[in-house]
Amino acid sequence: MGKGGATKDSNAWKSLQRFDAFPKVNEDFFQRTLSGGVITLLALGVMCVLFFSELRLYLTVNTDYELSVDSSRGEQMRINLDVSFPNMPCSVISLDVMDVSGDQELDVSHHIMKRRLSAKGTPISPGEKEDVNSNKMDPEEVKKRNEKKDGKDEGNVTATDDASVAEIKCGSCYGSEQTPEQCCNSCEEVRESYRLKGWAFSDPEHITLCQDEGFSENLKLQSENKEGCSIYGYLDVNKVAGNFHFAPGKSFQHGNMHVHDLMPFHTNKFDMSHTIKKLSFGADFPGVVNPLDNVKRHMSGDAGMYQYFLKVVPTVFEAKGSTRFGSQKTTSTNQFSVTDHFKSVDAGEGAYLPGVFFFYDLSPIKITMTERLKTFTSFLTSVFAIVGGAFAVSAIIDSFVFHGGKALRKKIDLGKQG
Repeated sequence: MGKGGATKDSNAWKSLQRFDAFPKVNEDFFQRTLSGGVITLLALGVMCVLFFSELRLYLTVNTDYELSVDSSRGEQMRINLDVSFPNMPCSVISLDVMDVSGDQELDVSHHIMKRRLSAKGTPISPGEKEDVNSNKMDPEEVKKRNEKKDGKDEGNVTATDDASVAEIKCGSCYGSEQTPEQCCNSCEEVRESYRLKGWAFSDPEHITLCQDEGFSENLKLQSENKEGCSIYGYLDVNKVAGNFHFAPGKSFQHGNMHVHDLMPFHTNKFDMSHTIKKLSFGADFPGVVNPLDNVKRHMSGDAGMYQYFLKVVPTVFEAKGSTRFGSQKTTSTNQFSVTDHFKSVDAGEGAYLPGVFFFYDLSPIKITMTERLKTFTSFLTSVFAIVGGAFAVSAIIDSFVFHGGKALRKKIDLGKQG
């Protein structure tokens, strides 16, 4: 029984030999030739070149582009900026933002920093915000403390209260108060109150707070020292057409007009030369090109107006994760194109405002960029095709060379015999 079972197993395994697609030939019947060796080496070289080429394609990330109509509504857009003015002090220049929906923000300071620069362009102070409300007091608190000061709560006032009341001051806003309780305890607060009132801050010399702080003297000193200013940060704006601009003087609304007050500077010379270190609409992504990065403009003349017209294109970038089989990471951002124009102006006439203006408009077309990676199975398929194809082609070439050479030698032998 044992021998019979072993015989059946052996016959079963031998029956599999009929499926052998690679029949073996006795080595005694092999004939190796010089041409066959050369062709084999060439085939191996071709296979190596094609393999590494396919490997490079496998590791390369391809990007597909798709155009569609931008149907987003009610969104906001972030503008990242870093602009330096080598010949404009920080106390002179301001940043305003407005759009076609009617929203506007004058003298932006929420996420914008200003850093003073020396005449050589090196920072002489850390970046700081302009916070004109830092010294303002709560009106109700002022009212209560003034009542204490007038003796209405004399019975409850301690020695400490008397000292604190003595230190409390509510400075005049020189007629620009919005409420009876409003206080102005610095020249900058008076200047801001004038702006909110829509008044020109034309004569700081007659305002005691400005005299005490040396407002005019500081402006003159910064001008003589040829200070510059670096303005950087970001803006969150409505996703509609609009503009933002850097211009000298505080801005205010005079009726339907947007006006900048240049009278405190007592000059018509405003050098708006600038360097745009960074300007982008949204987050950066691999391969993005911001055409205004590191752009420099040098102005000649007393004053000028730089205008940049930007066409913003909504963009969605879908990137693969950290692994080849990871999930997609989607970034909603924007790209833009630009044209620019310069115009010399006379600040004294008031017809044109010197400054740097960025007018942006939104494209209705959205671009979706999707990174595409080649799968490992397709890579293996290509490798097998390379190996099989190279061996098949080399075998055909070897066959032609071998039989052609054999026929040629036969003809030569026949010729010799004839």
